[in-house]
Amino acid sequence: MADTTPTTTGRKGGIPRWAITLGVLAIIGIILYNFFAGSYNKMVKMDEEVNKTWANVQTQYQRRADLIPNLVETVKGYANFEQETLTEIAKLRAQAGQSKIDVGNAQNPAEIEAAMGGANSALSRLLVIVENYPDLKANQNFLELQAEIAGTENRIQVARMDFNNSIQPYNTYIRSFPRNLIAGMYGFSKRDQFEAQAGADTTPTVDFNTGDK
Repeated sequence: MADTTPTTTGRKGGIPRWAITLGVLAIIGIILYNFFAGSYNKMVKMDEEVNKTWANVQTQYQRRADLIPNLVETVKGYANFEQETLTEIAKLRAQAGQSKIDVGNAQNPAEIEAAMGGANSALSRLLVIVENYPDLKANQNFLELQAEIAGTENRIQVARMDFNNSIQPYNTYIRSFPRNLIAGMYGFSKRDQFEAQAGADTTPTVDFNTGDK
């Protein structure tokens, strides 16, 4: 008697090769997307932190730029100056005032240091003038402004340090491969730090000994 049991065809079981290929490509795509998205988002976050610390640097320098003309005005109000000295003080006032304009436009450490050059020069010359007038050195308004400028110098140093501390990891991150490719695509570029150079951005010491010996 003939065997009537159906025979099975030679069809292999399991997942089709095209499905495996598609799955692998999908996984690779997800990994790449997560890497690109994660790297981009971190760059944005780090860039925002750099911008925040830079804004604080500008604020502190602007404060100093505001205080120096006030100090000049206090000195200018002293009654016992010769006409030649008054003329020089008026020039210093204009020179210091220009820094107030330039600081807000500075985009990097080199520009902000250049912007403060006029104010620093004016302050240096002003201190030389004041040394010749002991009564002025004891003036209460002068002493208060002197203390404010000294305090601002401390805040500037802290702001510069915070800025540099935010710049270092940012620059390292965007320059490392393959993140540098992503950075180039989206316009993230290396940012300059404040450099500790001899004589750079050196502000005259506002420190008067009111008791002459």
